[in-house]
Amino acid sequence: MTLTHILILSITGLIAGWFIPKKWRIGFLLSTSILSIYWLQISSPIRNLDFWLPTTSIILTIFVWNITQNKKALNKKMILVTLAGITSIILLIGITRYINTLCCITASRPPAIQQIFILFSLGLLFASSPVILPQKSFWAPFAILFFFILFIFQKSPILAQNSSVFLRTLTGQSPELALPIDLTWLGFSYLSFRLIHVLRDFQMGKLPTYTLAEFVTYALFFPTFTAGPIDRSQRFMEDLSKKQYDNDQQTIEKKDNLIAGTQRIIIGIFKKFVLADTLALFALNEQNASQVSSSFWMWILLLGYAFRIFLDFSSYTDIAIGIGRLMDFRLPENFNRPYFKKNLTEFWNSWHITLAQWLRAYYFFPITRSLRMKAKNMPVWSIIVIGQLSTMAFIGLWHGITWNFLIWGIWHGLGLFIHNRWQDWTKTKTIFINQTNIQKQLFAFSSWLLTFGFVTLGWVWFALPDFELSNRVIHILFQIK
Repeated sequence: MTLTHILILSITGLIAGWFIPKKWRIGFLLSTSILSIYWLQISSPIRNLDFWLPTTSIILTIFVWNITQNKKALNKKMILVTLAGITSIILLIGITRYINTLCCITASRPPAIQQIFILFSLGLLFASSPVILPQKSFWAPFAILFFFILFIFQKSPILAQNSSVFLRTLTGQSPELALPIDLTWLGFSYLSFRLIHVLRDFQMGKLPTYTLAEFVTYALFFPTFTAGPIDRSQRFMEDLSKKQYDNDQQTIEKKDNLIAGTQRIIIGIFKKFVLADTLALFALNEQNASQVSSSFWMWILLLGYAFRIFLDFSSYTDIAIGIGRLMDFRLPENFNRPYFKKNLTEFWNSWHITLAQWLRAYYFFPITRSLRMKAKNMPVWSIIVIGQLSTMAFIGLWHGITWNFLIWGIWHGLGLFIHNRWQDWTKTKTIFINQTNIQKQLFAFSSWLLTFGFVTLGWVWFALPDFELSNRVIHILFQIK
């Protein structure tokens, strides 16, 4: 996001928090969230793709709502009103194609209005099927599998490029110019995690009933759509339906939100545009990694990258939480001083917290529980190593389906397993219990230094595009001939 994006989204949050009456609150947030996903979607060289990708996000969201909600318990009139409102917004965005002074909220000119009407109507017809589906239906697991397939096509450079070739051919453009980045779908990773969470909670019978307007607002909520945090629907709805206070108390609450939200936004802007962007001038990247031959300077580049990625990533969380606070939303924290932690488990409990919690709830605990039940003779340590390695490999591949991201994930998975075994071993050793204060401090410092060094070294595979270049950097860092 640019400073302009942040400023306009912050003003929108301020308007929502201070000037929109409660009865119009959901409608305003729904409308602004839909407009935002079109506005924030980056340009694609494939014709009209920067319009169709946000539109697909909306259709997928409506589809998931449709298969997870008991529509008998909902007001049918309000469902139709919400669908009509969403359709109207999308058609209005399309109409800007014909008004030069207003065009365009999308990165490029929207498609012809006839195309929008026909294709969106077909998508809506599929997504809004009136069939009432049971919990153990075919559709929930199908939807989860479909999201993973889309994810693989998004994150695999080869598949993304082949998809670009197909779309370019379909739109009459040159397939020879296809690149993987042509299919950059802004916010898809975070949207898919929210929707899969809803589908899994639905399968387990833990999902409350939400109106269509509430659900779409949750899935596309504009402060968190592009960079998280990954909020749970149940927690989000508590903020969305928060009761109104009397005038005096409400004014105090708004002032507190304004101060806290503004402070958090300013911190985020400073971290991103002053600190992270300054570090980006010399942080490890493909170009300088192939040029530097000094061990000392390579460590400087790597440390620059370690701090840059934290400041860059956490700054967007600060901004999202700050904008949410302007609207009286207490969005979950995503970072908690991760580089100060004394072991790798603590690091992952404080780095991208909502992603780690999501994976524990919907992957790690289910798979380890299943292994314990189905393979009763399997050693505990082997269950743990399978769970941790596969979880961290998934996190690596979530960033991109490449060998380097996979190695980075396995690096952390092995680190977590080693720490788990070390922790179990030290529980029975009195030498670690009967320590003096100085010994405890030295041990704590050593633990922090080892953890920070391990995490920092892991960034080599994360920052660089291929194994050969990463291998060169490792050799230079440790002066290996």
